[in-house]
Amino acid sequence: MEPVEPRTSWTFVTNHARILAMIQRNPETRLRDMAAACRLTERAAQAIVTDLESAGYLTRARHGRRNRYRITPGTLFRHPAEGRHEVADLLMLLAQLDPSPGDETRPAPAGRRAGSDRTNS
Repeated sequence: MEPVEPRTSWTFVTNHARILAMIQRNPETRLRDMAAACRLTERAAQAIVTDLESAGYLTRARHGRRNRYRITPGTLFRHPAEGRHEVADLLMLLAQLDPSPGDETRPAPAGRRAGSDRTNS
């Protein structure tokens, strides 16, 4: 039986959560840096920030040539299954992770490399 390639069309963490975590780490982070870390276009990163601001998860204020973001405390998850939990709990976990934008050298989990023709010996 041929090994099945892993599905790569989904992730556990959304780009909205990634952007919020970056803002949690650095409230003055630039859209360019958000986009690079999340492997998005700047336009997509801008749309996500706009979504988050419109939904009340963050506010944005201009400071010189930069935006300064503030995450709104006490905001809850949008989906009813998690709706009683604060987004801040997830952000605390995600903010601890190193975003390492562009780090292509990180190995895939064992047994999950694309094109791997390892056999059990």
